[in-house]
Amino acid sequence: LMGSIPNTFVNLTKITTLSLYDNQLSGHVPRALGFLVNFELLLLQKNQLTGSIPDTFGNLNKLTTLYLFRNQLSGYVPKELGSLVSLEDLQLYKNKLLGSIPNTFGNLTKLTTLYLYDNQLSGHVPRELGCLVNLEDLELHRNKLFGSIPNALGNLTKLTTLNLGGNQLMGCIPNTFGNMTKLNTLFLDDNQFSGHVPQEIGTLMDLKYIQFDGNNLSGPLPPSLCVGGMLKTLIAFDNNLNGPLPSSLINCRSLVRVRLERNQIEGDISKMGIYPNLVYMDMRSNNLFGQLSFLWGDCHNLQMLRISNNNLTGEIPASMGQLSQLGLLDLSSNKLEGEIPSALGNLKKLFNLSLADNLLHGSIPQEIGALSSLELLDLSSNNLNGLVQYSIEHCLKLRLLKLNHNNFIGNIHAELGSLRNLYELDLSDNSFIGAIPSQLSGLSMLENLNLSHNELNGSIPSSFQSMESLTSIDVSYNELEGPVPNSKLFQQAPNQRFMHNKMLCGVVNGLPPCNSVTQSRGKWKGYKILVLAPVLALICLILIVMILMFWRERKKTKETNNDKVTQEKVFSIWSFDGANVFKQIVEATNHFSEMHCIGTGGYGSVYKAILATGEIFAVKKIHMIEDECCMNKQLFNREVEALVQIRHRNIVQLLGYCSSSQGRFLIYEYMERGDLAKMLKDNERAIELDWRRRICIVLDVVHALAYMHHDCSSTIVHRDITSNNILLDQEFRACISDFGTAKILNIYGQNLTRLAGTKGYLAPELAYTENVTEKCDVYSFGVLVLELFMGSHPGDLLSSLSLTTKNNFVCMKDLLDSRLALPDAESAIEIYCMLSVAVRCLEPLPSRRPTARRASDELSTIKACEDRADYLHAGITFPV
Repeated sequence: LMGSIPNTFVNLTKITTLSLYDNQLSGHVPRALGFLVNFELLLLQKNQLTGSIPDTFGNLNKLTTLYLFRNQLSGYVPKELGSLVSLEDLQLYKNKLLGSIPNTFGNLTKLTTLYLYDNQLSGHVPRELGCLVNLEDLELHRNKLFGSIPNALGNLTKLTTLNLGGNQLMGCIPNTFGNMTKLNTLFLDDNQFSGHVPQEIGTLMDLKYIQFDGNNLSGPLPPSLCVGGMLKTLIAFDNNLNGPLPSSLINCRSLVRVRLERNQIEGDISKMGIYPNLVYMDMRSNNLFGQLSFLWGDCHNLQMLRISNNNLTGEIPASMGQLSQLGLLDLSSNKLEGEIPSALGNLKKLFNLSLADNLLHGSIPQEIGALSSLELLDLSSNNLNGLVQYSIEHCLKLRLLKLNHNNFIGNIHAELGSLRNLYELDLSDNSFIGAIPSQLSGLSMLENLNLSHNELNGSIPSSFQSMESLTSIDVSYNELEGPVPNSKLFQQAPNQRFMHNKMLCGVVNGLPPCNSVTQSRGKWKGYKILVLAPVLALICLILIVMILMFWRERKKTKETNNDKVTQEKVFSIWSFDGANVFKQIVEATNHFSEMHCIGTGGYGSVYKAILATGEIFAVKKIHMIEDECCMNKQLFNREVEALVQIRHRNIVQLLGYCSSSQGRFLIYEYMERGDLAKMLKDNERAIELDWRRRICIVLDVVHALAYMHHDCSSTIVHRDITSNNILLDQEFRACISDFGTAKILNIYGQNLTRLAGTKGYLAPELAYTENVTEKCDVYSFGVLVLELFMGSHPGDLLSSLSLTTKNNFVCMKDLLDSRLALPDAESAIEIYCMLSVAVRCLEPLPSRRPTARRASDELSTIKACEDRADYLHAGITFPV
């Protein structure tokens, strides 16, 4: 049926049912229908009706069922509907209704079903709804309701389904919910609830479906959540839940779907795995520990298992090869050891396998090549070794392959070129040898290629210039030579991605032209003798000086320096003629005169050096104060030791260093915009740091911290993460600098050290312990994020909040730098999420702070947040 509802229906005074649903009726609902007082059923759902609900419907006091759902009705819900005392079923969902839920609905005492979801209703949830003692199903989700849940809802003892998700509700979940003894479905997701989950909810015997995700809940989950043995779904991700894993959950055989990711839940999972109905489990980014049981092999319906970013130990059980339905297995960022079980080759439906950032060893099992459905394979950051060929090149659906940070050897197999669906290939930081296979140019969908930090030789295949999809390539730290392919990608590529090779030349900015390289090779035989003689003489002189210095130091003191970086060298710099660059730097700084000084720190001054070639470096010259000589030498060695083993786009790059009796200095890439602290203090420059740039700076810093803490061969703790030590380049890329106080942690014991760092950024535990951990950097990062978005150091704010004895709520708008216009809705969401992570980094107890890896993961995925509320006026909860 089409068209509008005829006005002639007003003559049908004796009819009791009008059923016009599931048609294409349009226009307004006639007011005259409200005068047909014998109506018992009025069914107008699934049409295209517009306008408001007539207030005359309040006359239909015999009406038991009113269905207006799935139309385009707008306007307010008439309070007159509260007069329908015979009404049992009211469904108005999926319209465009506005305003609040009428308090008069409390009169509908016969009502068993009330569906108002998927509208634009606002205001509070009326406490009068607690009078609907016969109500069995209450669904108000996906509206704009705000305020707290009235305790009176606990009177609805016949309620089986309560769905309040997707609103802007806040406050605590009422413990009166424990009175709803027949409740089997409770959805409170995507709101702003805080406080603990009431223990009383754990006593509900019929509970099957629970959803609390996307709130600010804290404390433990009720220990008896599965007391009735019927729980199928538990979803509570993206909260601040802590405390132990509920004991009843470990043996809850009814579970089908569990999502507890990105909380702080602790517990031993060694006895988990007895779930014959389980389909999906995600418990990543918590504080879980223990070993994976062989019992997981009996979860035959399991399709997705994620327990990454926890503290799991032991080996991956071979029984996981029995999970025939498994499509995703993510056990990354744990402490798993042993070999990759060959039984995983039985998982024919597996499309995503991530075992990265563990302690796995051995080679890749050949059986992995049988995973014909595999699309994403990440084995990076382990201790894997052996050859790669004959193991994965038959996984023709692969889109991502990451084998970086391992110990693989041999040639890069040419058959990798047959993986035509690859968009990312990372083989960096291994021991691959030989030439780069030209067959890789056949990867027509490849976007990112990283072959850096290997022992590759030969040239970059010229066929790479035809790879139109390629947007990023890194071949640095190899033995490559010859011309770089001539294409737009290579012309615009940063030269850092080609540095530290044998003799690359060509179109990359900063590489020598290929004709000059050819000429230099021809001339080399002619003048190498002239160069060799003075170099040998210089080396002899250096050796004599070193012996004299060693004798003098030995006589002067018997102290042992444990922070050994390298033997003293007059100059060490990669890919340059050291002596020549040394001379150029001294000349460029006019023997380190004040006019070239761009900054002074506690143990050194930084100079800007513009060489005759036009290259610009930042040179840190260490203060040679005799009383502090030993300490400054340790700081110098510590900075070199930290920086020579790390390479990251957000860590300032050390290009060379000099250590001799004449002085010590370090050479860095030059960061045009200087340090973040100075930019924030200058009003004009601070305005250049708009919200989008500040968001990017947070991501840059957290990615660098995650790399230092989790991706280096030994964990590096910076110990002085401050705005003074964050440098910005011309494009506002942020880099962590100044590693003079950095410490490389000993994984086998405590890391005792004297206090180091900057007041206002120091973690509180350093007041009572000398044991430094990664969590000290995490605390400083939290302070830095607040400073970045506030525009000034948050010391006064944190001091005032520390004087209170309960949780501190601060409106996000009050935290933002007043020199900038308020952020748009999209940026506000990201800033809110970043500030929420930052305040968790400020937890007084280090164990409650997230790791840098977890913070990085959370901040990298915040764009997935939905715009559910006015984030500018949302509260940020600071820890006690």
